[in-house]
Amino acid sequence: MARKSSAPATDEPFDEKIVDIDVASEMETSFLEYAYSVIYSRALPDARDGLKPVQRRILYMMAEMGLRPDRAHVKSSRVVGEVMGKLHPHGDAAIYDALVRLAQDFSLRLPLVDGHGNFGSLDDGPAAARYTEARLAPPSMAMTAGLDEDVVDFVPNYDNKLTQPAVLPSAIPNLLVNGASGIAVGMATNMPPHNLVEVVAAGQHLLKHPGATLEDVMRYVPGPDLPSGGKIVGLEGVRDAYRTGRGSFRTRATARIENVTARRKGIVVTELPYTVGPEKVIEKIAEGVKAKKIQGVTNVQDLTDRSHGLRLVIEVKTGFDPDAVLEQLYRTTPLEDSFGINNVALVDGQPRTLGLLELLRVWVDHRIDVVRRRSAFRLGKRKERLHLVEGLLLAIVDIDEVIQVIRSSDDAGIARERLMSVFDLSEPQATYILDLQLRRLTKFSRIELEKEKGELEREIAELEEILSDDARLRGVVSAEMGEVAKAYGTPRRTVLLDSAGGATPASTATNGRAAKGAPALDLQIADAPTRVLLSATGLLARTSGEDADAPPVRSGRRHAHDALRGDVAATTRGEVGLVTSAGRLLRVSVLDLPSLPPTDGPPSLSGGVPVSELVALRSGEQALAVVSLAADAPTLALGTAGGVVKRVVAGDAPSNKDEWDVIALKDGDVVVGAAPVADEDELVFVSSDASLLHFAATAVRPQGRAAGGMAGIRLGAGQRATFFGAVRAATRDLYQVVTVAGASDALPGTGGGSVKVTPYELYPGKGRGTGGVRAHRFLKGEDSLVLAWVGEGPARAVGTGGQPVELPAPVERRDGSGTPLPGPLAAIG
Repeated sequence: MARKSSAPATDEPFDEKIVDIDVASEMETSFLEYAYSVIYSRALPDARDGLKPVQRRILYMMAEMGLRPDRAHVKSSRVVGEVMGKLHPHGDAAIYDALVRLAQDFSLRLPLVDGHGNFGSLDDGPAAARYTEARLAPPSMAMTAGLDEDVVDFVPNYDNKLTQPAVLPSAIPNLLVNGASGIAVGMATNMPPHNLVEVVAAGQHLLKHPGATLEDVMRYVPGPDLPSGGKIVGLEGVRDAYRTGRGSFRTRATARIENVTARRKGIVVTELPYTVGPEKVIEKIAEGVKAKKIQGVTNVQDLTDRSHGLRLVIEVKTGFDPDAVLEQLYRTTPLEDSFGINNVALVDGQPRTLGLLELLRVWVDHRIDVVRRRSAFRLGKRKERLHLVEGLLLAIVDIDEVIQVIRSSDDAGIARERLMSVFDLSEPQATYILDLQLRRLTKFSRIELEKEKGELEREIAELEEILSDDARLRGVVSAEMGEVAKAYGTPRRTVLLDSAGGATPASTATNGRAAKGAPALDLQIADAPTRVLLSATGLLARTSGEDADAPPVRSGRRHAHDALRGDVAATTRGEVGLVTSAGRLLRVSVLDLPSLPPTDGPPSLSGGVPVSELVALRSGEQALAVVSLAADAPTLALGTAGGVVKRVVAGDAPSNKDEWDVIALKDGDVVVGAAPVADEDELVFVSSDASLLHFAATAVRPQGRAAGGMAGIRLGAGQRATFFGAVRAATRDLYQVVTVAGASDALPGTGGGSVKVTPYELYPGKGRGTGGVRAHRFLKGEDSLVLAWVGEGPARAVGTGGQPVELPAPVERRDGSGTPLPGPLAAIG
């Protein structure tokens, strides 16, 4: 038992009065009062306007202060002070926290406060109220419109000196559009945001069809629309929440696979789950990598800025499948999160759990009541004004007598009584006439009054029709809903997926964490067959999908964007070699090459990576061919500008080196071509003086890597070999010869010259070390071949700007002249 004494603290005798109170009863009463206060006055929103009391008081007070969107911002502390001093019985911290949330575009789908300054982020809090400024956002004008027209009830504030609205008119379905969250005593609410246009469409349907079912409404509102975008995976929980008021759904970040560097792919995240910040994601990834729960991630960078928005770059380790790594991140980090729906709101002062249909009905009924009360208020005002206008019109008919009555009266009271008796006016009409200025009683004013009377009669008839016809009333409400959606609606941001599709299934991903017993993901890229492609413009790539098992690429027939210089079979986790003009062979990992996506048509090599970004090339050095490093690879044939030819075993590669020489070049000499070659194949040279020589590959014996080769073609004084390559015996009849003639003294990239395409079979063979046969007859101004190519047709040419250039049809005259070119060629393949 507890005892309370009302006796004062004094040393003198007093009459003691002790009241016995039951502790359990006192605790129960106090707790119930506290719980009541939290539930009804703090934590739960009203289902009609979707606002908690503190939020409602903020918006109302800002409207009373005139902080409209077309006015200047004012310091947030001023708003907080006004709300706390006049309406809110709690502290300034709670008021400012509510004000901040109303201004955060990552918290609300439709922010109601326009904040200026640091209003925080998902990872950081806002600046103090004295450092930020605020005013109402445009949607808030729809929330507060009509407060001066008796559309809602007003209740006393905490000290009964002022009044405040019990609810806002809320032309916006704020509870559904912006959601709500709050923890009361014994209950809580957690509601996701939705799209304004969709909710309004559902409300209009409900107005037109009051008996609509949940399925009818869900055709307009298929699911939440979160401020951060992202994806909602699995809609069954959403349907449960729309039906019962309780449910859950999973949200996923929006991510795509990109090349973050020339040799490495990465996962670029542009949208995160609702209420998840980038710093939280980075922290969880770092913890997972440190604990060895996350594999394949080398670095995470937050490149978010105001211009481009969220951009979180997760670099993937070479050899790991980015898609598998992303699935792993979905399972172990907040890149996938869950949202529990608990639609608890106040309806007629009582907390209730509401489904989608009930939430819509409460708001629609509220809007019907608001429009009805507003129409009744306006009708009363119009009738009052019409009554006064009719009195003025009566007075204007005999204005001289009106003036005489007023002048002959002793005081205003007598004048009012005489006007009422003489002109049969009511007291309001007589008072209004007495208060008017004489200039208002001119002939022109009579015309204006008659016009105003007609407009008032029309408006009164329209308002009476609205109040008497429920269908007309609903039509007005529906039209106003449409205007709000048109003014403030935005496209949907969140993608809705019925299931994860290729993503982690619901059985293995729960609440953003790996389910117990879920199978481990195979993160590393499988060692599958592939082909490595080298383009004539120096791009490297590898095939994937169906391309991996396709036959070798010939002359760019499958990759029409760029002419190919060569291709070689390999495996995804294998290595290939690049032969350069300096006589070096450079080791390249196939995993470092970008994978071209499978396509029904010719895929583009524009996704390839420049060779210079994979290996270190010397000044002026070029990649000429890509070859296999396998032990059973065919020999590699090389030809130099000085006419030297050599065969070397390409598979005889040192295991401890990434680069080595395959030919000992003389000073000033460079390799002009390289190709794998078998004994039954032929080797071919084309010289700058338009001579073509081909001979059997067996005429050149294989040599070691340090050898300098042997004589291949005899060159005239001042001439050089322009092309060297190999002709496969199996497809010899498909080969073409392309020669491009020009002036030897012309600057590189200037002048088109002439080009000729001829079948390879027209050229007779000669012995190694001879001069060959003529392949092109020069026109006037031409004295040299600037470009030549021998390979399987049809040939493809690329201009200096990377654009494809159409080549002429093959001709049957090997020593004929060429066709003029519109511009210079950069490469042929």
